[in-house]
Amino acid sequence: MEFSFPRCRKCSEGDLVPLSDFGSQGASIEYKAWVCTNPSCLYNIKIRNGDIIINEPISDGSLHQYRGSRS
Repeated sequence: MEFSFPRCRKCSEGDLVPLSDFGSQGASIEYKAWVCTNPSCLYNIKIRNGDIIINEPISDGSLHQYRGSRS
């Protein structure tokens, strides 16, 4: 049996891939979001505080400052 991600229902060209995150207390939250792999589509579904958010704008994470320990 071969595993595949679901096709994006918005563009039908990309796949929806799951993303995970960490909660405010540091607990792992698996499949917090699903995002289309097609760069021109970027359709997304997210869970935030128990609510489902559909197609929220996506920002470039390269500008995000790292919150690591200070030296």
